[in-house]
Amino acid sequence: MGKTAFLFPGQGSQFPGMGKELAEEFSAAADVFQKADEVLEFPLSDLIFSGPEDELRKTENTQPALLTVSTAVFTLLKQHGVSFDYAAGHSLGEYSALVAAESLSFEDAVYCVRQRGKYMEEAVPAGLGTMAAILGMEQQALEQITSAVTADGKPVQVANLNCPGQIVISGSTEGVEQASHAAKEQGAKVIPLQVSGPFHSVLMKPAAEKLQQTLNKISIADASAEVIANVTAKPVTNKEQIKSLLVEQLYSPVRWEETIRELMELGVDTFVEAGPGKVLSGLVKKVNRRANVIAVSDPASLAAAVEKLKGEKEHA
Repeated sequence: MGKTAFLFPGQGSQFPGMGKELAEEFSAAADVFQKADEVLEFPLSDLIFSGPEDELRKTENTQPALLTVSTAVFTLLKQHGVSFDYAAGHSLGEYSALVAAESLSFEDAVYCVRQRGKYMEEAVPAGLGTMAAILGMEQQALEQITSAVTADGKPVQVANLNCPGQIVISGSTEGVEQASHAAKEQGAKVIPLQVSGPFHSVLMKPAAEKLQQTLNKISIADASAEVIANVTAKPVTNKEQIKSLLVEQLYSPVRWEETIRELMELGVDTFVEAGPGKVLSGLVKKVNRRANVIAVSDPASLAAAVEKLKGEKEHA
């Protein structure tokens, strides 16, 4: 049998009610939500379970919310004896992966991503930065467009390399609009994204400087399992390297397609998405249709995953 990778979702996968059934059914999951409330000193779990959606969508709330739900799912998988060989997370999800790999404590991680969300919100005034998904265009051709627009004084760059034919660009609102127009002229489809800022672009450097200071205050350990970093799409376990990559991640592209290809090169044939939604499962299938993908987000999918991954040896 091949190896298993745990994948953790990032912003965009959140919805009110996520993780609620897990917290109601399993005390180990309820404990994770309670810890988050205690660390952040406000009822994050109420916001996760009940919304309102516009509050949950605020970056400073979305990030700790997703980390909490993903950690609850991971905690239950671990409790049921499901193990992993590698971990990876999409943008914010990298923090969930580092919690799973024992590099960050959950308490430090949830505090850190709450701050990260605030810094990202503050980095660029509302309306001055945005992102757009470009479908059906090669990376090289798109980078020629973004370079030309940036040279024209309107910063824009490739931000997420998600899967074949799906790339997200990020930068100044003017830059993204101009690059989107040029991409359309070359036959690409453009989907403007409803985001509060130009994430994973150079405009996030002020946020990265603040994040560095926050990371300096918390304890980061060497990871107990290899985590594939967004910035390099390569495995990392060294704590100093992990810290510097987390800072760099804020203004660098998320190399998700390369991450999945790297995991396959390392012998992974089973991908477990731990957290709400099935965004990453869909991206994995677009990279390799034959990959075995399992999404876990509620008691029913948890039971199915445990049965599939552990066979009949497992018990509740």
